[in-house]
Formats: sequence, C-alpha cells, structure tokens
Amino acid sequence: MSADISNHLDAIKMQGYTIVEDVLSPNEADELAKDLTRIEQELGTKPACNPFEGDNTLRVYNLLIFGKMWEAIPQHPDVLPIVEGVLDDGCLVSSLSSVNILPGEKAQPLHADDQLMPLPRPHVPVICNTMWALTEFTEENGATRVVPGSHVFKDVPEYGKPYDTIAAEMKKGSVLVWNGSLWHGGGSNQTDQPRVGIPMNYCAGWIRQQENQLLGIPFDIAREFSPRLRKMIGYSIYQGLTGHIDKRNPEFLLGLSDGDSMDAWNPPEED
Repeated sequence: MSADISNHLDAIKMQGYTIVEDVLSPNEADELAKDLTRIEQELGTKPACNPFEGDNTLRVYNLLIFGKMWEAIPQHPDVLPIVEGVLDDGCLVSSLSSVNILPGEKAQPLHADDQLMPLPRPHVPVICNTMWALTEFTEENGATRVVPGSHVFKDVPEYGKPYDTIAAEMKKGSVLVWNGSLWHGGGSNQTDQPRVGIPMNYCAGWIRQQENQLLGIPFDIAREFSPRLRKMIGYSIYQGLTGHIDKRNPEFLLGLSDGDSMDAWNPPEED
C-alpha cells in the first residue's frame, strides 16, 4: 500500500472522509459533463421535486449503460484502492449516477448512506461512496456538506433537522471519498451556475446493491466491460460463496466462460 493511499485511509478512519485531488484532468471532467448534458437531454431529465432529491436538481441513474467513458470511473486506479481499503477487493458497484444541482436549489437533508440498514451503530464499513467533481465544488454552489467524525456516532441524523456542517470544497476533477456512515448532504446552490457531481457508490460484496446492476445493464453491454468491472457489478462470487448460480460464477451467463466451479470450496462445519 502506498503512503498516499494510507494517508487517505487514515483520514477516512479519523474524520469519515477524504478528498483525492486531480483524479481527472479539467478536460476529462469537461468531457464527462458534456456527455452528461447529452444524456439529460436525450432522457428529458427533470427534477424529482421531492424533499430529498430536490426541486432544482437533475439526476440520472445507471450511467454505465450510456457509453464507454463512464466505465473508467468505478475502477479508476487513483480511487478504487482507497475504496478497497475501506471495504475490501470484493466490493461491488452499488450505484453510478449524477447530481446536477441547479441555481436556487436548497440544501439536502443530512443523512447517512447506510442508515436504512438494520445494523447497530457504529459498525464496520459496509458502504464507501465517492463524489466526482465535474465542476468546482464551493460552499456557494452547493458543495457536499459533511459532519466530520459522524461515521462513529451511535445515531443517524433526525430528518430535516439542522446540524453544524462544513462544505467539502474541492476543485474540478477531485473526488470526495467517505464512509457510508458519515452524515452528509448536498449543499444549497446560491450561484447562477450548476454544480455537477457524479456519485460513484460502492458496497461490500455481501450487501445488496442500491441499483440492480445485473438486471439494469444489458448482457451485450456488460460483455464488453473489463473483467474487473464485470466482477464489480456482480458477475463474481464473494468469499467463495455469495452470489453463485448453481455453484457457478454468474459470468457464464455472458458466454465468456463456463463459470468457475465451487466444488473445491469447503464450507466450515457447523457446531
């Protein structure tokens, strides 16, 4: 493990989040933002108009089906090792979406990404999420707001209640990485320009994904993914057991292999 990755993991352990700078060049961020605009226009994307997703925020889900350039995000070598350090190398893509906060949007209610899971808090990390800045993130334009250290709190935030937060400001091309127990929420956009981010969310290999990747991504698209990305969307077996189909790796459904047999796996004997 490099010293840089270790430092990021220490920050996540201590304060619940870290910021990785210069993951994307300004040109790469602009190209993704341009393609996102294309997708929004083709889909006719409109705000969800609910208190959580916002009245002036555009969101697109399942981005992996919209073009090759989106495939680089889940497996980026500057970010994935940090996520694996929080979870492990069996982590899965939980959701790849966009959050385009338009001028006039109010702050999102604070929440923890794992708060719907019936687990006593604090607990081992089961979710590790990231926010990719395709525009500059500032306090004025709606940068993600966080409560440092809240990933070890015994409770989750009361919905809609104000709390002391700080803005996770970062320049375009940077990535915010956080423990899924961290209290956070999108900020209010008080400028005349949109704040565009890409939430790339991961979960432990034994947790159900937020977006159903295996049903949401057509076989012909998944077949063209790299082997690593195929594993991350669910064509894999976690710890030699979870996710198999009749003792076979589900990758055989893509016609790329026969699927690894699990015959050699010996489960522990029950007491």
